[in-house]
Amino acid sequence: MKVKSRKFVLVGTVVLSALLVLPVISGCAPKAAPPPKEKAVTYLSLSDYTGPIAGLMVPAQAGCEDYIKDLNAKGGIAGIKINFIGVDTRYDMGRGISAYKRYRTEPNLFVMNSCSTAITKALAPLTEADKVLQCTPADGEFQAHIGSVFTWGVTYQNGFGAVIDWILKDWKAKGKAGMPTLAYMDVDTPSGREPLRGGKEYAQKVGIRLLDPEFFPIGCLDHSAYLQRISKAGADYCFIGVLDPLCTNVLRDAYKVGLTKTIQFICTFWGPDEAVGIKLHPDATEGTVICTFFLRGAEANAHPLLRGQKVSEFGSMYAVGLAWTLVFEEALRRAVEGVGYSNLNGQAVLRAYESLTGVDVTKGIQGPCTYSATSRQGSDTVRFYQVKGSKLTPISGWIKAPDCVSLHDWSK
Repeated sequence: MKVKSRKFVLVGTVVLSALLVLPVISGCAPKAAPPPKEKAVTYLSLSDYTGPIAGLMVPAQAGCEDYIKDLNAKGGIAGIKINFIGVDTRYDMGRGISAYKRYRTEPNLFVMNSCSTAITKALAPLTEADKVLQCTPADGEFQAHIGSVFTWGVTYQNGFGAVIDWILKDWKAKGKAGMPTLAYMDVDTPSGREPLRGGKEYAQKVGIRLLDPEFFPIGCLDHSAYLQRISKAGADYCFIGVLDPLCTNVLRDAYKVGLTKTIQFICTFWGPDEAVGIKLHPDATEGTVICTFFLRGAEANAHPLLRGQKVSEFGSMYAVGLAWTLVFEEALRRAVEGVGYSNLNGQAVLRAYESLTGVDVTKGIQGPCTYSATSRQGSDTVRFYQVKGSKLTPISGWIKAPDCVSLHDWSK
């Protein structure tokens, strides 16, 4: 036992001595250089995966995320990888604000995409302070008051002005005299009134007869009363501002009472899509005209960047998500060329967005970009489609939308 004990002591002494010497030895050896830190920026997207506009936003998010994955697989943008963060806000303001507060400190967050104008406005003070640029649907207020919020494409009121121009042209083409009567239907929300803030003034300017708007509550199950009023008032055309599939429900009710045969219905950018409303109600949507600032239907499906996706199954909004990322890609590339990766900040990225004026950044998915120091509108052209045989058929090329934003008194 004593021999074993001495061996234990001896071994312990050797081990202890080695431990005491190790720090000295290691201190003399050169330190290994830390692995290089990967260059990266964050792209935050506050979307709706399971809420009321999920039918439109899920395809858009997929287009955005797919393109970012491809970019990263190819080495990123000038060697910079993109950290994509998609959040399901369910189109709820509280969830949107909470999500931004959670992710606002992510490394190199310079751009945030928001599918909700209400969330965008609520977060504007925070994003302005953080020097984070916001991209959002189409509210004309962001064009009227230049800040760091950029619209995806044409503003709502300018799009409504383009609809009025199309109606006047269609009316004359049919050989009809005088001026047509236009009805307006939308949800009873600020977004439902947005196209009229400048659009109403444009209607007065060109002389078309615009009926008092019919606003219905969110979740309205039957639109018959509103439709009966515009019919009795002699509407020749009716603009539906609410998005798909809600706009399709209006068309469904109009079809039931035969109004789709006597009134030409025209929908806003987010009108019936082959994968949503048209698929659900093919008879009711037949003949409907859609004004949009991005490619729809077969034209969208034929675009080489759509990766072979079938728009009739996945939705035209996939193209919108691609457009978001194409703009972000080009702006980031320009910002890096201007200041370098180490000096990247929100101001540099904002200036890069402003430099995209006149460039076909989206490769034909939208019209040429119109961002500038004095413009927050993503583009100024629209296309018109008509549902024919359950397909979105183009009935125009790119048409420049009138400037209706400037007609409204934004001080009120």
